[in-house]
Amino acid sequence: MNLDGLYTETTVIWDNQLTRDQLIINGRSAETFARDRVSTHLDFIRRRLGLSAHAQVKSANNFPMGAGIASSASSFAALTVAAVAAAGFELLERELTTIARLGSGSASRSIPAGFVEWYAGATHEESYAVSFAPPNYWELTDIIAIISDEHKAVISSDGHRSANSSDLQSARVVGAVERFETCKQAVLSRNFETFAEVVERDSNLMHAVMMTSRPPLFYWQPATLMVMETIRRWRAEGLEVCYTLDAGPNVHCICLRNSIELVSQRLRTMSGVVDIRVANVGGPATVIA
Repeated sequence: MNLDGLYTETTVIWDNQLTRDQLIINGRSAETFARDRVSTHLDFIRRRLGLSAHAQVKSANNFPMGAGIASSASSFAALTVAAVAAAGFELLERELTTIARLGSGSASRSIPAGFVEWYAGATHEESYAVSFAPPNYWELTDIIAIISDEHKAVISSDGHRSANSSDLQSARVVGAVERFETCKQAVLSRNFETFAEVVERDSNLMHAVMMTSRPPLFYWQPATLMVMETIRRWRAEGLEVCYTLDAGPNVHCICLRNSIELVSQRLRTMSGVVDIRVANVGGPATVIA
């Protein structure tokens, strides 16, 4: 589910005078690891478009980075679209999703609009993302309870590599297709009860894998668990809201748009919630200049 209130804005300038790629994030020169990761992504774009120039990249987010709010997905989607456009090329959305996927798997899903499916594939070209419902199809809202805006110590890509050390990972993978289809059909039928159950189950499974990896990854903080438990109690009392988490401590509380004010007010009163961010279902990655 793409979000309209949280975004990355990226500018790319290809420059034959540069001897290496340059990266500015939120107004500051990026560390070597981040710059190398961007350069690796740009290398594929250079090969695809037949370019030799290095690039000056400036990127800014309006939400905390590396804190479990999908900043890598947003950033590599923006980088892909900006880099291709800056070179004067136009690629089909499907190919843009395959390129974005190389920077961050979830970035493929951040290219199309609304509710998006990412296909598994045996080849690079077959693993792409496509929208299955537009942003206005179902008036859901993501109210993010910010527990911490600090950059997590273990990044998602490192967590992915350690996942197979968990005894639970194989079972999680086996059931992934069924959970996705259940979720997709719940969206298409606007069935919040089914949607909430499968979304929370999938989130819990992912974190169970991380907690049982070797070494274990514990992203939850005490306030994280408190928000999760409270969300389930609210739903049992009749409020249509559920939770999901990325690889971080912050809790995405998904509800219907007519419940935004109520859920937001309740979250703001909870101990350990330092801020909230509100985002409706968003459109595609676009060129703005």
